[in-house]
Amino acid sequence: MMIGGGALATVAIGAIVTTAVVTSNGGGTGKADKKASQLPAPADLPEDTSAPAPSFSSVAPPPPPNPKDYISSAEKDKAPVTVDGFFPGKKLTMGDRVHLKGATSSSAKCATGTQGALGSVLTNNGCKQLIRATYRKDGVAVTVGVAVFDTEARAKKAVDQSSGGLASLSGGGVATFCRGGTVCLRTSNSYGRYAYFTIGGFLDGKRVTTADENVYAVNKDLTNFTFRQIHRRGQLQASQAAADPNG
Repeated sequence: MMIGGGALATVAIGAIVTTAVVTSNGGGTGKADKKASQLPAPADLPEDTSAPAPSFSSVAPPPPPNPKDYISSAEKDKAPVTVDGFFPGKKLTMGDRVHLKGATSSSAKCATGTQGALGSVLTNNGCKQLIRATYRKDGVAVTVGVAVFDTEARAKKAVDQSSGGLASLSGGGVATFCRGGTVCLRTSNSYGRYAYFTIGGFLDGKRVTTADENVYAVNKDLTNFTFRQIHRRGQLQASQAAADPNG
């Protein structure tokens, strides 16, 4: 049975090969030895084959807008300033770390969200709005605040002069923290016309020391996120300006 099957297979293959050869050699109906003089002559080439060279404008296109230009002054920074614009959603995920959002607030009276001398520093430098949001993770809570000014220079000056600190914001599942003289971590920085501050510590009232890496880690996540949100605000407005330069 196996031998017979092999013979049939050989015949089939031979038939296929034969068919392929026939198809390859029998495609034409004319004679293969047709003289070259009987073939059509090539078309005469035009005497002048030159064509006009493409022309390009000597004016270079304008460079793309710098995102930082759109967050450095109120004149260009026209997007709405809202809590959800800076701190959206119910939680913040940074890598494998999840921070749950608690209470938020926004006020045109910047001093109301501060402790000590920071309130007068913000007011004297023309703070227009203070947005705060609190996040918690593993017994640590951090409140981050974004103070809005008309110019980058005023935001920088407020940070340079800062004293006292941001007032922690409780609520939304976060108990009162960093009040009543408790030692907590405070930071300040600025980018464009925005100054941002943090205050963070333990929910059980424990004093924060330089050895408390978990407090520093949560604080770092929030300051990095805040910086990115401010920068993203500039990117969105710069992209819109590039797409509609006359808008």
